[in-house]
Amino acid sequence: MREIQAAAITDAVEQLCIQANRFLPEDIRTAEEKAIAAEPWPLARTTLELLRSNLDAAAEKELPICQDTGMACVFVELGQDVHITGGTLRDAVDEGVRRGYTKGYLRKSITGDPLKRQNTEDNTPAFLTVELVPGDGCRITVAPKGAGSENMSRLAMLKPADGVQGVKDFVLETVRLAGSNPCPPIILGVGVGGSFDKCALLAKHALLRPLDCPNPDPYYAALERELCEAINAMGIGPQGFGGATTCLGVAIEQAPTHVACLPVAVNIGCHVTRRATAEL
Repeated sequence: MREIQAAAITDAVEQLCIQANRFLPEDIRTAEEKAIAAEPWPLARTTLELLRSNLDAAAEKELPICQDTGMACVFVELGQDVHITGGTLRDAVDEGVRRGYTKGYLRKSITGDPLKRQNTEDNTPAFLTVELVPGDGCRITVAPKGAGSENMSRLAMLKPADGVQGVKDFVLETVRLAGSNPCPPIILGVGVGGSFDKCALLAKHALLRPLDCPNPDPYYAALERELCEAINAMGIGPQGFGGATTCLGVAIEQAPTHVACLPVAVNIGCHVTRRATAEL
């Protein structure tokens, strides 16, 4: 049994909150560079170049790449042979978020109650997802999620008879309804299968997968490419100004489901779909 101090988890989360909000993952940055080179529409290309300039300025001045520093979505893959000492996992993660958002001068956007709307003033609680895995490791990913893209996300309980065409139609309708609101070029996390709640988690978890890592199942990898091409053909473009670059990538995660169900969820990520990971 390996012991991990709660304080080490707090320190890791603190740094990840700051890192994720200041630096875009390299795979997404690379995809944006490729989009600039391939974009035929001058206004769209100029817009993409301005987004790149913003990333450079944020890195140089150690500032957030977006003013909406988001909900702290924290994913922990915890080895089953790990014992956390000196405190609970929940408290350790929340303290890390509290410190990271305070020390990093990150905007605090969490309300303690969805209807009373009083700000917690430290961006806690974190939105924590824990998965028990084999071994004695602890892998932590912080994925700040802004409201502009989160608000455009949707879930539907389709009928099995709707099939793959129903899934495609729902994904494309979601993007059409979103328009420029989620600050395109977007990244889509799509969940298919599971239960009502599992499907939404699949969609959000899909956004953690690097853009250069397609679904390992060739059927779903082909579907990811097809959806991305169809979305880019809509012409929404960067920030909604038109062009060939509306979507940088689509990631699908699938799970078994009930014989009478076909859930599908779409979690939209903006052009700064952020994530940072550390292993303890």
